[in-house]
Amino acid sequence: MKNKPIKRAIISVSDKINVVEFAKYLVGQGVEILSTGGTEKALQEAGVKVKGVSSHTGFPEMMDGRLKTLHPKILGGILGMRSNPEHQKSMQQNEIAPIDLVVVNLYPFVQTVADPDCKLEHAIENIDIGGPSMVRAAAKNYQDVAIVVDVEDYDRVMSEMENNQGCLTADTRFYLAKKAFTHTAAYDGAISNYLTSLDENLKPQKYPGILNLQYKRVLSLRYGENPHQQAAYYSEGWHDEPCVGNARMVQGKQLSFNNLLDLNAALEIVKEFDEAACVIVKHNNPCGVAVGKDAFEAYTKALSCDPLSAFGGILGFNREVDEKLANEIVKTFYECVVAPDYPYEAKQAFLKKKDLRVLYTLPTRRYEIEGFDAKKVVGGLLVQDRDTALTFAKDGKVATKRAPTTLELNDLDFAWKVCKHVKSNAIVYAKDGKTLGIGAGQMSRVDSVKFGAMKARESLKGAVMASDAFFPFRDSIDLAKEYGITAVIQPGGSIRDTEVIQAADEHNIAMIFTGERHFKH
Repeated sequence: MKNKPIKRAIISVSDKINVVEFAKYLVGQGVEILSTGGTEKALQEAGVKVKGVSSHTGFPEMMDGRLKTLHPKILGGILGMRSNPEHQKSMQQNEIAPIDLVVVNLYPFVQTVADPDCKLEHAIENIDIGGPSMVRAAAKNYQDVAIVVDVEDYDRVMSEMENNQGCLTADTRFYLAKKAFTHTAAYDGAISNYLTSLDENLKPQKYPGILNLQYKRVLSLRYGENPHQQAAYYSEGWHDEPCVGNARMVQGKQLSFNNLLDLNAALEIVKEFDEAACVIVKHNNPCGVAVGKDAFEAYTKALSCDPLSAFGGILGFNREVDEKLANEIVKTFYECVVAPDYPYEAKQAFLKKKDLRVLYTLPTRRYEIEGFDAKKVVGGLLVQDRDTALTFAKDGKVATKRAPTTLELNDLDFAWKVCKHVKSNAIVYAKDGKTLGIGAGQMSRVDSVKFGAMKARESLKGAVMASDAFFPFRDSIDLAKEYGITAVIQPGGSIRDTEVIQAADEHNIAMIFTGERHFKH
């Protein structure tokens, strides 16, 4: 598996970014270039010396381009093992010249079927056949042949050839082979996802019959939820939406499995708010959320909700964390902080707590990007749409005789945004842009009502209450009256809605029905 010289290459790409420059470099190194169709034309027009595959094989392209490179002089030139005498004898007898470098990226199938007007016939014609055959052949024979499927690898290949007298190392060929098999696996997976999503009438369904997913390991974690569990973090690729996948470390210890879960929860909550917001997450639930005129005010309000639970938690912000706020944060023990940015002075302040994990991500705002959530269960995978829905209180149905005041509507909106991200059964008490008490994960709703009130450090008089699902009985509303709650937001839909509404009317509590449940298990 020593260095191998590049003497002959075949280039056939759909993505032609930088291919001319790459081909010119190869020609300058004395490499003979073979090519097909549009790539051949593009190289010729750029003045690159290139030999058509048909000229090389003595066999014309046919069947509207379906048959071009599936020929022994191409696949044999790629697959032939240079160290195998029988292979070499066969190649000589059949005038098969070795091909040392394959540069191929495939028909844009994913982009094609992303068009909602794409017809099956058009999708089928964008299934590459010769390309994957060459890619897999070259990857299989990586001991002798290099395969490039990613434009980003052109520079690596040129640099290595420059430093190795026109050769590529064994390490690079193996790296490229692994990348190639991953590429064809994703390509075939995309085709399978598309075809198995079509019903008997060829109508696309939301979820395919066979679900192919591909994720890249980007972090090996110290352990999982517990020290006896091994763990890793896999990314599905770049997102324009702020998330743990595109968060970057500023400082701190290695991230843990639980850190990543809590960071995800923190980001999902602060993305709900346009105002400066802070969330403190502990064990995947918020223990304090607030908005303010700036990040500092939002933080102090959020911390006041439950400072005991905040100890060792995760901080999330949707605004820059400045030096003043950083100095305040380091007064308490936290595991992680994530925000859109930090000035130099804030980064210096965080150095007082060198183990504190500080991360930045893209600017946070509310996103309604379509996609899916998946939860692994033993023996399978549960898949669902992302819960991006959010009905504002003013757009809900006033179920009671009294409608909420403007101030109550603002607090109801705030509480509803937070409640959506609390583990069910969820109850959130809020007032003046901050949570006062949070009841999370109780087995009965009335227990969440009690637990949230128990956690409150301030009076709930004049506060509002949000519930992620309907109230099955009026008992929760009766308790709300005792606590001083003046308005409630909930989905509605209970068979006892009439009793619940009656209780609210008796207590002069305004109630909004959103018609939208937000269970979070």
